[in-house]
Amino acid sequence: MKLIALLQHRRARIAFRVLPPALLAIGVAYRAKFAPVPVTAHEVKPTPITAEVMGTGTLEARTKTTLSARLQERLTEVLVDQNDSVKAGQLLARLDDGELTRQVEIATAALAAARATAQRVAVDEARAQAVEKRTRLDHKRLSELVANGIASSADLDKATEQLQVAEADLKRAHAAIVEAERQVVTAEKSLAFQKERLNYARILSPYDGLVVRRDRDPGGVVVPGSSILQLISTNEFWVSAWVDETASAAILPGQPARVVFRSEPTKTYPGVVARLAREADRETREFLVDVRVTQLPPNWILGQRAEVFVETAHKAGALTVPQPFLHWLEGNAGVFVNDHGKARWRAVMMGLHGRETVEITHGLTPGENVVKPAQAKRRNLLDGQRIARP
Repeated sequence: MKLIALLQHRRARIAFRVLPPALLAIGVAYRAKFAPVPVTAHEVKPTPITAEVMGTGTLEARTKTTLSARLQERLTEVLVDQNDSVKAGQLLARLDDGELTRQVEIATAALAAARATAQRVAVDEARAQAVEKRTRLDHKRLSELVANGIASSADLDKATEQLQVAEADLKRAHAAIVEAERQVVTAEKSLAFQKERLNYARILSPYDGLVVRRDRDPGGVVVPGSSILQLISTNEFWVSAWVDETASAAILPGQPARVVFRSEPTKTYPGVVARLAREADRETREFLVDVRVTQLPPNWILGQRAEVFVETAHKAGALTVPQPFLHWLEGNAGVFVNDHGKARWRAVMMGLHGRETVEITHGLTPGENVVKPAQAKRRNLLDGQRIARP
């Protein structure tokens, strides 16, 4: 009998040890299913909201110039380097101008000779005009004398011959002065051309700006079109951003924008929409929006990436909820509202989409509290589920 009682006592102890874990598991499951879920709440109230359209692009200078050689000559000097500020008309580089200077001297001498020739033939023409005038008067006088029987026909024939010679000499003198004047014009053009070529040996800055790249060093021979320096104007910078074509109706020139450079993701810089492209990319279905940046990071770099956020609408007193509080049920947008300690699903209609909030145009009233699970890894709430503040 004692043995039987001992066995029954051991069975009871074993059962007592086994039963609590099972009951504990049931309790845990019950608590997980029916216990209040910790939530984070947000009170719905009128707040400002700004709708934005985002695009991604690169920083570019509005005015950029490649300074290149216009002659094939040896590069003798480069007087500036990258990141140097320059003024309009400043000498930046120089080509070998020895031969060019000699050609200017030759053209100058040729022009002087042509002008001297023109002066000489002008004197000859004046002399020929005087002879022709005197000979014509003599011929007229002899014609009158012959008519009155005072002079002979032979004298008139001689005067006629002299007049013809004088007229021919005047014609030749006139032709000579026309040719001399043509030679002067040709020499002037040649001198201007050679002076222009000489000026090409001096590479000047076309405007106030900044040297962003130096492509050549002195000593080598450059050919026409080969880049020596890259120059930009620092008066205006743009971010040329690609934006989805669905936003084309909402973006207009003059709209304010904020620019976030990837080098400084926590800072924003002001901008304004300068112009819009009228053609979208056939593959990406995006179009370019040029945003003028009115302030730049201290260490800006041309071509650096940036996100542009264009302000398309603004409301001062809209009912808004943070975007994480939105939940989708069968394709419909909605929120969970705290209804006396229970989460109640409610469909809503949305308006403007801001950076972090969404306007609710229908479905909520001021003062209501929307909720979401306090734990980020937890799934969405269930309609009617008990909730509790953490």
